[in-house]
Amino acid sequence: MLHTIEERIAAGKYVLIAEAGVNYYDIAKEKNLSTIDAAKLMIKEAADSKVHAIKFQSYKANTLASKDSPYYWNIAEEPTTSQFELFKKFDSFGEAEYAELAEYAEQCKIEFLSTAFDIQSADYLEKFMNVYKISSSDLNNLPFVKYQAKKNKPILLSIGAADFDEIKRTVEVIRSVNDKTLTLLHCVLEYPTPYEHANLNKIKTLAENFPNMTIGYSDHTKPDEGYEVLKTAYNLGAQVIEKHFTLDKNLKGNDHYHAMDPDDIRKIIEKFDYIDMLRGKGELKCLETEMKARENARRSLVAAKNLAEGEIITPDMITWKRPASGIPVDEFDSIVGKKVSQNITEDTVLQYSMFS
Repeated sequence: MLHTIEERIAAGKYVLIAEAGVNYYDIAKEKNLSTIDAAKLMIKEAADSKVHAIKFQSYKANTLASKDSPYYWNIAEEPTTSQFELFKKFDSFGEAEYAELAEYAEQCKIEFLSTAFDIQSADYLEKFMNVYKISSSDLNNLPFVKYQAKKNKPILLSIGAADFDEIKRTVEVIRSVNDKTLTLLHCVLEYPTPYEHANLNKIKTLAENFPNMTIGYSDHTKPDEGYEVLKTAYNLGAQVIEKHFTLDKNLKGNDHYHAMDPDDIRKIIEKFDYIDMLRGKGELKCLETEMKARENARRSLVAAKNLAEGEIITPDMITWKRPASGIPVDEFDSIVGKKVSQNITEDTVLQYSMFS
């Protein structure tokens, strides 16, 4: 199995995760494919776009929601008003299908993972993935959180709709049984999230309050021109970025309307790589490319007047001017008191050989 997420986090690199969820059901209908072939197509398109991982969702409607559970999404985009009825549309996959998808993802050289929503899926997924993703909706489901944490694999924990005390408590539960990399994903549980509700400064707040955790962002805003939401999240410290993924953003229903497509992924990666280039290495040293400017724009010591051989240098006899081809200006105090060993004309750039 690939360890791309863990390796990139350890190396200080960003991670971009395509959240396929269950969008392949709609893509199957649109393209007249079987659901498994549509899911594989999503994997291939994601891999071709060079995203680092693709994530699905593993659940059964009857273990996830009661039959009268109300909706919490935008019904103008997804008209189903019952959680149970919505999830029932997309719960046909089980262990065999996810095993096939995980194997195909390995062939495509993209890391596979899926959010488990019940004990059964948490168990069978263990064989297929190196990282567990825990949904915001299960953040306070401490028995289930602990059950997954005991697998002792790295965890991505979304913290949407959670208060600080709840996040802290869940982190403590995880840490009581799991010492692997723990990533907290800022998330807003509005589908889609209005830009004015994105609250991206929460990324900094998470980093301040959980300094030993990796911080990330799970995005539900609609892709904006220039990808300013994701670029801002990255610049604020989100190392792991997760966003819903589709092959057609115009499809109605489910998670297509706030998802990125393969073209978006390519552009987002291009933007992040550009940001990385701008950030550089951060070393406190002069660049080789700065040396010419350094030598010509810095100053060195210069004779402020004509100096006669044998004179003793006093402060009024020397000044500093460009370029830095003579005695460095920070040697001013050490030159004062030296004896001039030759006649020097005013405005001469001073050299050590001129003094004894």
